[in-house]
Amino acid sequence: MGTPLKDLFTPGLVAQMANNIALHYPKFEREKFIVAACYNMDRLELKQRSNQVCDALSLCLPNSFSDAAAIMTASLAPASDGGINDITDEKQGASGPGIRGWAIMPMADYVARHGQHHVEISMACLYEMTQRFTAEFAIRPFLINHCDQVMDILQGWVGDPNVHVRRLVSEGTRPRLPWGMRLPGFVRDPSPVVPLLTALRDDRAEYVRRSVANNLNDISKDHPDLVASIAQDWLQDDIATRKRIIQHACRSLIKQGHSPTLAALGFGPVNVTASELSVENAVVSLGGFVDFSVQITSQEPSARDLVIDYVIHHRKANGTQSPKVFKWKKLRLKKGEALVLSRRHPVRAITTRQYYAGIHGIEIMINGRPVAQGAFDLHI
Repeated sequence: MGTPLKDLFTPGLVAQMANNIALHYPKFEREKFIVAACYNMDRLELKQRSNQVCDALSLCLPNSFSDAAAIMTASLAPASDGGINDITDEKQGASGPGIRGWAIMPMADYVARHGQHHVEISMACLYEMTQRFTAEFAIRPFLINHCDQVMDILQGWVGDPNVHVRRLVSEGTRPRLPWGMRLPGFVRDPSPVVPLLTALRDDRAEYVRRSVANNLNDISKDHPDLVASIAQDWLQDDIATRKRIIQHACRSLIKQGHSPTLAALGFGPVNVTASELSVENAVVSLGGFVDFSVQITSQEPSARDLVIDYVIHHRKANGTQSPKVFKWKKLRLKKGEALVLSRRHPVRAITTRQYYAGIHGIEIMINGRPVAQGAFDLHI
């Protein structure tokens, strides 16, 4: 088992931060900082430890934000060469000249906390810090409070030679970044973000392209038709890396059977007939299985690619039903070809779903469109 992330913040890391800051700020009260940053550290979780170190920085750095930002920037280790090992290596920041790695987290939070009235200085500081770790969380308050100004700055970073800076453009603007502050403006209207993602879609680093895909996946949760339109536009050029971006970006929409997205990916409406859905065990006990099958026949003049999913319409406490899409298979069906599809679906207790006795629906979807329906009675 690996080291818990919280244990990356240690008294040794705090002392290393203090030593480097003191080199560039002779008045720095090193011992006061260490005592404040390490108080009851062993009882704290990761973010609590980082916040406590940030509090200690607030206690011991100059009141002038511009002075504090200059000191922190001067205390940083040399920038990486554009690789990602400095972010993923847990040992970074624990030794060596300058500050990098996890020790950057509370420093970036300090910028977010104290730099809102100094946007240019703050963004310059985060520009340096993200090259030694990441500033994807710290940049978000600036995007909320100073969106236009920050977006102009980010536009200038899309061609930066450092991979971490380019990734910050896409990762920092994600509307629903996990563990990060939500960006309500971009949840409502992501159109300002799209030009940045378009500029980065063919980035030479997969690390950046993956972030672009994750940003689009965030957007898809509130604007599915927009992402489907972007997918169709981006796929007009036959570029393999772009196809992978779209596949990853649309993963939620694909799972939902979103028809415009499936059409953009080449799985448009198709003329297929289906037999009545056969449910072998119409009564199912919790912990058992429901077995069902259907025969599909192509009415197309040529072979067509199909995405076949099924939907379980789970009964709710009030008697209504809630659909859940399950991925099944992709296949190519020839002209006039008939195929029997069979599936066994487990109906067992899981932590993310509460089952209720009664009728549950089953629906077969082909390229996002329903073709056959059935039902089973769940006994608990």
